[in-house]
Amino acid sequence: MSGRRSYGSGRLFERADAAGRVSWYGSWWVGGTRVKRKIASKRSPGSADGLTRAQAEKELRKRIERDVIVAGAARRTLEEAGNAYVDHLEHVMERKRSTIQDYRGHLRRHLVPFFGDRPIDRIDPAQVAQYLKRKRSDGLSSKTVQDHLNFLHGIFSFAVKRGWAHSNAVAYVDRPKKNRSPHQRVRFLQPSELDKLIDAVPEDTVGRVERALYLAAALTGLRQGELLALKWLDVDWSVGRVRVADNFTRGRMDTPKSHEGRSVPMAARLASELEDLRQRSRFRADSDLVFCHPETGHVLDPSKMRKRFKAALARAEVREITFHELRHTFGTQMAAAGAPLRAIQEWMGHADAKTTEIYRHYAPDPSNGAAFVERAFGEGVNSDHAS
Repeated sequence: MSGRRSYGSGRLFERADAAGRVSWYGSWWVGGTRVKRKIASKRSPGSADGLTRAQAEKELRKRIERDVIVAGAARRTLEEAGNAYVDHLEHVMERKRSTIQDYRGHLRRHLVPFFGDRPIDRIDPAQVAQYLKRKRSDGLSSKTVQDHLNFLHGIFSFAVKRGWAHSNAVAYVDRPKKNRSPHQRVRFLQPSELDKLIDAVPEDTVGRVERALYLAAALTGLRQGELLALKWLDVDWSVGRVRVADNFTRGRMDTPKSHEGRSVPMAARLASELEDLRQRSRFRADSDLVFCHPETGHVLDPSKMRKRFKAALARAEVREITFHELRHTFGTQMAAAGAPLRAIQEWMGHADAKTTEIYRHYAPDPSNGAAFVERAFGEGVNSDHAS
């Protein structure tokens, strides 16, 4: 028998599913809209699972009160809440310009087309799970869908704090596991391959810049945008350091990826190459770019630079890698030289130590396992122990 209450206060009732499991449901009015929601499973006699009628009544009152609060405030669609959240991140939290652009793109191209003009307090976990399923079937990677869900989680948290929603629907949705990378092994150039690449750089005006650029990428681990933004004042020959203060991304100068500057040790070979480049360059002032176009002094075109890099790899007849993967040459070689992973993390600007862990297996074995395995098996199995 259903529990009926006075008009406006809601109604609690029972409903069984196809398997015979009984649950408590509630029905109430919010403004001119009737709301019907599952409250919880019904507790069976002698069981500790589920809710009793009294407990279900109490939970129903909480649900009604939350909806009244949301209805009392100006209701927001997902698009309205999302735009307000991104504005908050941009102007209050001062997030990076590239991050803001990504978030606006997620909202405009994915979230709004899927959820439409639905109020954010009417989006439930099942609908979020359906969004996840749709985007995976559209061919988006697990990482991309994860990024969308992280952004959506932020929108909901922002909305809950402002009374536009009573709970964060994303918090109840299982996240997809990250895709296995198609390159399980770290791709990089060995020192001998790096030498072949440098020798294969064309002997033209741009090539003289690229020679130093490729060497700097492999010997400092700087990202492409950090190299393109590097100025002569950032190169300190007296202490043998290269300082990272800027990043060229999406056609503009910005702060480094982690928002923080850092400095990286500079090998003597690189210092000599950079000194030679500066002597040859028309743009030698402290404020000039190190790896600028030799005729204009402007930033090199990233797209043309990547194409010329690929062509140089082909001429050198070494393994094909991306320009970004020159960073791995620095990481693997520094690890192999015995540099602490914590120092490598700092030099490469990794916010998370887990990212640097990919170089752990290139470091010297602290357990001296090679000596032990040689002692155990180097002379063959002792005949006294043969079966």
